[in-house]
Amino acid sequence: MDIISKFTVGSEEGISDLITIIDSSVYALHKEFVTEEEIKKYIHNEIDPRKMINDLNDLSNQLIMTYADQKPVGYSIIKSGSLHPEIPEGKRATEISFVILSEFDLPEIRQSLWKKCRSAVSFTDIIWTNMLDHDPLSEFLKECGFVPAVSSKAGPFQLPSHILELEINKS
Repeated sequence: MDIISKFTVGSEEGISDLITIIDSSVYALHKEFVTEEEIKKYIHNEIDPRKMINDLNDLSNQLIMTYADQKPVGYSIIKSGSLHPEIPEGKRATEISFVILSEFDLPEIRQSLWKKCRSAVSFTDIIWTNMLDHDPLSEFLKECGFVPAVSSKAGPFQLPSHILELEINKS
């Protein structure tokens, strides 16, 4: 399998690939907790390609897409300067999302996306993400050094989650 993770601009093609993954992952992560109709309603009403293009063209945001055999299978959105209440004052923080389609959740795909994401955030003090408690990628991020900071709620249906943090070592 040919795996590549790369920076992607907020173009129509990039957004199309992103939406493909968002639609599948929203369904996979929420189907045990909310009805299929609620999920479809959310996707129809809240996933707006124009808004995503505008968000990704903001210079403080970056999109990394992961492809397996040229098919979009994962992404990370990096938001510089994004804080949550537990970040110590004076620390630079960067929020990331970390999503891989469940059928492609393989160690080599996880590593490809993580390595690209990690290299993109070397300028910050703390990386953080709000992961649903039942998201299988939470354990991977903990293996990468993330630690739970605070219980929270996340996603379109406000399900139980944890804010995970990784302090970047400065030499």
